[in-house]
Amino acid sequence: MRAENLLYLQQRSEKCSVGCPVLDRCLGGGVPCNSVTEFVGESGSGKTQLCLQLALSAQLPPSRGGLCASSIYIHTEFPFPFRRLRQLSRALRASHPDLPCPDPCDRVFVRAVHSADELVAVIPTIETFILHSRARWRPVRVVVIDSIAALFRSDFENTGSDLRRRSSLFFRISGGLRWLAKRFGIAVVVTNQVVDFIGDGDVRIGNLGNGLYSSARRVCPALGLAWAHCVNSRLFLSRDEGEPVKTRRMSVVFAPHLPHSSSEFVIRGEGIFGVEMQREEERNV
Repeated sequence: MRAENLLYLQQRSEKCSVGCPVLDRCLGGGVPCNSVTEFVGESGSGKTQLCLQLALSAQLPPSRGGLCASSIYIHTEFPFPFRRLRQLSRALRASHPDLPCPDPCDRVFVRAVHSADELVAVIPTIETFILHSRARWRPVRVVVIDSIAALFRSDFENTGSDLRRRSSLFFRISGGLRWLAKRFGIAVVVTNQVVDFIGDGDVRIGNLGNGLYSSARRVCPALGLAWAHCVNSRLFLSRDEGEPVKTRRMSVVFAPHLPHSSSEFVIRGEGIFGVEMQREEERNV
């Protein structure tokens, strides 16, 4: 198979809406299935908000950007934002009253994971759950891990043995997630954190040749290059605190099916909205 054929297959793969048409356009239709996508950004940039909205949007029919599917949400940072999930669920129900499920929260299956080794052990059980859910519920087509960086924050030191063990876990986790994505046609999303960039000179990171900036700080994704090779696509979420309204921006760092693009968005009680959409709503008031 030639490289252009692989790109064509990637472009034709199903996608799941993130619940915002403006961001969906930036993503070429949404988050792709059969693939592992990373949302990376500092705390408060909107990673969890976007993941919650994605997990709920999976229940929409394909005509509205969804997959007619349930979601699995694995969280590694505590507590899980159940209140926010319910708030977004009510907003989804209000905007799509014909959803077959009375409470969209019932289609988001939440699991806590406390360590990287536990995540490795959990991945095979996801397969069992997916096979079982086909008979009893809507099929699972979205898996979220929020966040991958939290699992490696304190359990590893900067020694040769720990670095080798960490790299081994990276590839075991990513291998398991990619296998799930390919076998069941799942959209897998992981979130990652950032650290301050220390050093001089230009470091090209994907499409963003001038580096990554958020809240007027130069940052870089946590977990280093070893983890960068474990994901198919990386999307950078940044925030700008200098504006009257706190805006965020989604930028494509690298993705085999997307050109460099970016889009601003805001977080409101009803969910995430692209800035273009918000301005249009304001004009209609």
